[in-house]
Amino acid sequence: MGLPLLSFIIFTPVAGAAVLIFLRGDDAVRWTALGVTIFDLALCIAMLAGFDTTTHEMQFTEKRPWVPALGITYALGIDGISALFVFLTALLGSICVLASWVAIDRKVKAFMVSLLSMQALMLGVFCALDLFLFYVFWEAMLIPMYLIIGVWGGDGRIYAAFKFFLYTLAGSVLFLVGVIVLYFNGGETFDILALTAQDLPFPVQSWLFFAFLIAFAVKVPMVPVHTWLPDAHVQAPTAGSIILAGVLLKMGAYGFLRFSLPMLPEASVYYSTLMLSLSALAIVYGGLLALAQDDLKKLVAYSSISHMGFVTMGIFALNLRGLQGGILQMFNHGVTTGALFLFVGLIYERTHTRSIADYGGLMKAAPVYTAFLALFTLSSMALPGTNSFVGELLVLSGGFAANLAIGAAAVLGALLGAAYLLGMYRKVALGPASVGVRFKIRDVNARELAATLPLAVFVLWVGLYPKPFLNIMDASVEHLLVQVHAKGSGQ
Repeated sequence: MGLPLLSFIIFTPVAGAAVLIFLRGDDAVRWTALGVTIFDLALCIAMLAGFDTTTHEMQFTEKRPWVPALGITYALGIDGISALFVFLTALLGSICVLASWVAIDRKVKAFMVSLLSMQALMLGVFCALDLFLFYVFWEAMLIPMYLIIGVWGGDGRIYAAFKFFLYTLAGSVLFLVGVIVLYFNGGETFDILALTAQDLPFPVQSWLFFAFLIAFAVKVPMVPVHTWLPDAHVQAPTAGSIILAGVLLKMGAYGFLRFSLPMLPEASVYYSTLMLSLSALAIVYGGLLALAQDDLKKLVAYSSISHMGFVTMGIFALNLRGLQGGILQMFNHGVTTGALFLFVGLIYERTHTRSIADYGGLMKAAPVYTAFLALFTLSSMALPGTNSFVGELLVLSGGFAANLAIGAAAVLGALLGAAYLLGMYRKVALGPASVGVRFKIRDVNARELAATLPLAVFVLWVGLYPKPFLNIMDASVEHLLVQVHAKGSGQ
């Protein structure tokens, strides 16, 4: 079986969290947490270096009995769909520690333990090949995220944390019911690969599709189950917002890729127009809501709803370009929106206001800050040469091929994105200098630059040379499409 690399990747943060409990002094806790996340990132880089891009088969697999009486196993593995997100989770973990260095000044140890626990559980979701194990990781994520929002959030943190918990728990209950139904209709196994090979009757697929849809739609989030997201983002500390935008929102889209499409292909094909319509609604509605915001963090939060609409549109276009674009855009959104939330947090630490009207003239006061903000803003609006352009181009190409009207609606959403993002940047960086803010601003320091540079590198790398990223997913995407269209044509 070889070295259990995926187990090391998942449980390194757990071991780090255990070590933190016995440390004294906030600085020791911070440096140890940073060292753990960097080591975990190094393991993920080693995983990608050894990844075989020519096969769709699961790699680095591990399988051991866990509850033999129920057929539950400790089974791990990754393919071209999950590999990028394992890496992204580890990358953002290091950035979250750096972003919290000064911002979190109370109960630092508890915060870092929660952050490392959250990272381990998210990694487990992307690596699990047993449905029961997947559900354990999926559900357990609620606890540290609830604590991160509820303990270290803003003034309305309790309300936001409860709302986040209740929405996601409601979705998880339906997911659990779906898991049980799938277990009894799929040969009484929790093996994800074995369940994928089953040919379920269309009525069962249809029922499961909507059970999974509600569970995954809450996580994405899709309209109309999106209302928890702005509250959670606004109240969460900077690291919480980065984790939410960068990784947690991807869980729902990953669920569609890992369960809905391969296990329920007939239902996925049959209801694809519905899903495309909901995606277009999210793109336009999220853009309109973002356009109306004066709170900088709310603007970025609502933009996430719009951008994740492009992800689900690409997935349910059910063609190669759309699916490639959807998966790539999941990665891009984690990089770009994570960076935007980082920069909202940096400016909030300096000014203690998120109102766009309070800013102005930042280009003169903090030129390095505004230069990076320009890069991430242009990336978010999918300017050619940035990562999001490649993803959105593939999604739009696939969307137009699937449904002309849906593709046209997505273009309108992209135009709205340009409007609210350019409007925000003009007011914050280029507008008249605000006397109340100007004298409190300092430019980014070395620690903040260390958190920023990796994200900037991926914005340009994917934008200028996306081939390595597409190569990782190609074999798995093509295999998934073969599965969907071979079985989905039966309806």
